[in-house]
Parts: sequence; C-alpha cells; structure tokens
Amino acid sequence: MKKILIIEDNEDIRENVAEILTLSDYTILTAPNGKEGIDLAQKQLPDLIICDIMMPGIDGYGVLHVLHKDPETQNIPFIFLTSKSERSDFRTAMEMGADDYLTKPFAGNELLLAIESRFSKIELMKKKLMPDLEGLKELMASLGNNKTLESLTDASSTNIFRKKQIVYKEGNNPHYLYYIVRGKVKTFKTHEDGKDLVMDLYSEGDFLGYVTLLEGCAYKENAETMEETELALIPKKEFEELVNSNPVITKKFISLLSKNIIDKENQLLGIAYNTLRKKVAEALLSLQKKYHTNKNEPYILDISRDDLASIAGTATESLIRTLSDFRSENLIDIRNGKVIIMNDKKLENLIR
Repeated sequence: MKKILIIEDNEDIRENVAEILTLSDYTILTAPNGKEGIDLAQKQLPDLIICDIMMPGIDGYGVLHVLHKDPETQNIPFIFLTSKSERSDFRTAMEMGADDYLTKPFAGNELLLAIESRFSKIELMKKKLMPDLEGLKELMASLGNNKTLESLTDASSTNIFRKKQIVYKEGNNPHYLYYIVRGKVKTFKTHEDGKDLVMDLYSEGDFLGYVTLLEGCAYKENAETMEETELALIPKKEFEELVNSNPVITKKFISLLSKNIIDKENQLLGIAYNTLRKKVAEALLSLQKKYHTNKNEPYILDISRDDLASIAGTATESLIRTLSDFRSENLIDIRNGKVIIMNDKKLENLIR
C-alpha cells in the first residue's frame, strides 16, 4: 500500500485530503507545519508528498528545498497545494523541482488523478522499455500525450533510401529523429586524407540521430545506408515536445536510446592499439552480433571490403590480406565475394 505524507496547516483541508486518500486505499501521514513535515518525511520515507505552500515557519518551498538536499528524500514525488493561482507561483514550484501543482479549491478526482499520474511515471521509470517504436509509444502514453507514434510518423510518413544513400551529413542541422523500419545504416567520420572511420552500426528497430537532437547541435558525423532502407522520420519539434514534457521522462528516454559509452571507448581504443588480426576479428564479430538473426546458420556478411575496412579501422589492402589468412585457417570462407563466418569461437579467442 502506497504511503502519502500530507503537509498542510489548515486542519479542515488536511483532514479532508486525508479522508479522500484513505478511502482510495493509501496509507496516510499528516503534519500541520513544514518542520514536522520534514521530520516525518525523513523518518518515514513516504512514496509521495502533498504540501501546502503558504505555511507559518518553514513554507512549502522551504520543505521542498530541504528534502531535495537529502539523498534519502530527494526523489520522492512532490505535489504542491496552494490557494494562490498566479503563474509566477507555478513557475517557481516547477523550477524548484515539484512534480505537480494543484490550486485550492480542487475536486477529489483531480487530486487522485495527479497522484495516480505520479505513480504511473515512477513505475515506468522502473520498467525496462524496448528501444523501438513500442517503447516510444509507451513513453508517450505515460506522459498523457494523446498523440500516438503513428500520428508522428504519418506527419512525414516513411522514406525509402537507396543503398549507399546519405541520410544526413556532418555539419548539417538536424530536423528529424530517424527510426529504422527495415535495413541497415552506418555512421562514419571522414579523415582529411579521405579515409572513413565507421562510428556505429544501426539496424531494424534502432533510432538514429538522437544524440544531435538532444545536444541541440549540428551533426558530428555522416549517416549512410548499407542497403535499401526504410526510415520513419519523426519531426524534431515532436521529439523535443516529448523529451521536454518531464525531466524524469527525459532521463529515461536518454537511457532508452543511448549506446553504452564504455563499449564505444573500448572500440576506439581497440582501433588505436589492437593488432591487425584482432581489429579484423572484432569487426567481423561486431557485425555478426548486430545483424545475425538466424543462429542456426553461419553468418554471411554482404558488405563491401571498403566498409569492412572502415569498421575495422584499417586499410582495405590490409583487411584483404587478413581475410585471406583467416580463410586459410578455416575461420571464415569467402564465396562470391561474401564473407561467411565459419568459426566464431576461434575468432573470439583472437580478441581475448
């Protein structure tokens, strides 16, 4: 049973709110002033706090300030109650970190809806969401947004990109969040000597271009399709409305979409310091991990030697020589120009 703390100096209002919440199967704690409210919150650690703003002694702002400085209470959802309805009060409350704001007098169902909304968002934060369209739809539903993801993508529909077609270029400003309906995309940076370094690989179910949107800057890399690819284009404005709706949801959305930074650092360190054989083995295994769907059959890489060399971080000529060595060692096979991984276990041993 959820535990709710009510901090309110008006006895009639305090008892009325307590009665409404008790009838809704919540466990209730009450405090008549800010000081007692802080003490109760720190001792009892309620699941949610409802607090009046205008109180003698420590007012509601003071209560929120103290509790947000305490690691034990700083993440407890906080709803302000006040009879003041000026917009400046609302802005102050939200800037301080309040989760919601109800103006007295309010209806019982209005209070219950505010509380249920807070608890729904908490449950969402605990839940692991899939990094796909369904995960984004669930996030939007949690925000009470009436728009569905379909309505977002329908606004610009989906676009078909040819193989090796540029999705976006380094230095350009972003206009969309991309979602891969089918196909493969790589992101890469081009060195001044003309050589490309593949930064990341994306496939069906992945989002693309979100880091640039979150940072509010121009693209720092290029994105190009590796085969015919269908992309859903979600307008930048819609994406920003989603992540700006709630700071907690924003944090979850970033977590949902972001790659593992440590893995990326290890990849770059490997390109810098690994032997040639290790670089090529890691490139082959990373492609298998990303794109191999039928685990009962060997993985066939339908990728150009130049692209594979860019992923490995080596020259194409060096890559070709190493692939020839791997073939003679029965680690891979090459048929009609396609690389077939025959022994991924031995490849894994090369990178350990």
